Amino acid sequence: MTIMIRDDYEQFIVNIKIKTGIDLSLYKEAQMKRRLTSLFEKKGLSSFKEYYRLLDTNKEELYEFLDRMTINVSEFYRNYKRWEILEKQLLPTLLQKENKLKVWSAACSTGEEPYTLAMLLSNFLPLSEIKINATDLDENAIARAKLATYQERSLQEVPEMMRKRYFIKDSGVYKVKEDIKKTVVFKKQNLLADTFEANHDLIVCRNVLIYFTEEAKVQLYHKFSDALKKGGILFVGSTEQIFQPAKYGFEVLDTFFYKKM
Repeated sequence: MTIMIRDDYEQFIVNIKIKTGIDLSLYKEAQMKRRLTSLFEKKGLSSFKEYYRLLDTNKEELYEFLDRMTINVSEFYRNYKRWEILEKQLLPTLLQKENKLKVWSAACSTGEEPYTLAMLLSNFLPLSEIKINATDLDENAIARAKLATYQERSLQEVPEMMRKRYFIKDSGVYKVKEDIKKTVVFKKQNLLADTFEANHDLIVCRNVLIYFTEEAKVQLYHKFSDALKKGGILFVGSTEQIFQPAKYGFEVLDTFFYKKM
């Protein structure tokens, strides 16, 4: 019986990866099986085979599954006032120097941040001229980001005009429209181990540095500085103020915004 249950789960993993691109084998098996078994038993089901059949035929159930299994927490326009400063004060200055910006969303989680960047830039540039590189260590988060399907709570701070322009409501969830999705390129990256591309105009890395040691932060600040053009901007999270920014070649532009000197 134990072998049958394990085979049942292994086939579920294969089916989910084919359907969504998410690899459940990257999660701790005991924890994930416990979480999902609890979820499908509440629906009156008794196996992963039955549960996949439900997910394959019912979009609302699939979206609930995707929402429950992710451990990444993010939202569009998180800390709205900071995004407003980027849009109203900083992007116009950057665009005076360059017609096309090189933009990177580092540790992008499930995609809300790079899609927010694309929406902001669409106020200045045609979508065909916007390209945002977005990276994360978590392949499952990247798979979620590519699906670009979100619960309403992730859109709480999205301006109504942007919600109407760039989202489609479907079965109780919101899907990012294809024209915005096409502006973002996702790939896997380890911030500490991998090299960074150079000559960025804007790097956004928010709410991840708090998880690193002080030594790792120093390493990353130097790497981000090296990855920016002179005059380029680093945008960090609301608990990630850089002390002694000049040590890394930065000057303070505004709270949580740093310019490469």
